[in-house]
Amino acid sequence: MLLLRPPGVYPAQGDTALLAESLAREGPLRGARCLDLGTGTGALALAAADRGARVTAVDVSWLALATAGVNAWLHRHRIRLRHGDLTGPVRGRRFDLVLSNPPYVPAERAGSPRRGIARAWDAGPDGRLLLDRICREAPGLLTRDGVLLLVQSSLADVPETLRALGRSGLSAEVVARRRQVFGPVMTGRAAWFESRGLIDPGDREEELVVIRGAWPA
Repeated sequence: MLLLRPPGVYPAQGDTALLAESLAREGPLRGARCLDLGTGTGALALAAADRGARVTAVDVSWLALATAGVNAWLHRHRIRLRHGDLTGPVRGRRFDLVLSNPPYVPAERAGSPRRGIARAWDAGPDGRLLLDRICREAPGLLTRDGVLLLVQSSLADVPETLRALGRSGLSAEVVARRRQVFGPVMTGRAAWFESRGLIDPGDREEELVVIRGAWPA
């Protein structure tokens, strides 16, 4: 899918592709209510719309929302765009599918950057700044038969995501895995990752995983 991406908006990469593949395995989405948290270019929102879903896309970046809107227009899809912090703009609504490719790269900075493209990946020292919030907040947005799909790196404690979703009442499992070589951001932090024990000395790969959460049957 050809997508416009101005400077300052996170590009669709391997993590987006892995999540899109998992989305495709969810079966028909005709008429399903879908939420894309942190839409960026709108790649995942458009993948869901291609499968017939009615999509709401949220992002904290006005530039990202504008980009997603243009890409939706180019691909002849109608997507509801909402500006705000994670689940805030859709509080009180329910969705059949919630998608998220959140920031998950461990960073020395404790909080999230207030501006700039680093907001798309910096997620605090343990990489869980947004992941923990999604695990707490997203289940409350799901219909009884709803599904949460999120992608993250192995450096951001996959087992904790599974436990956190379990504490929120969801049954969670890893449904896709893929190893990939570090990109520029991860490579630039490799020595710091080593010092914290997040990777072995000389290791320059991460495993991406897609986690699926749903209410127990």
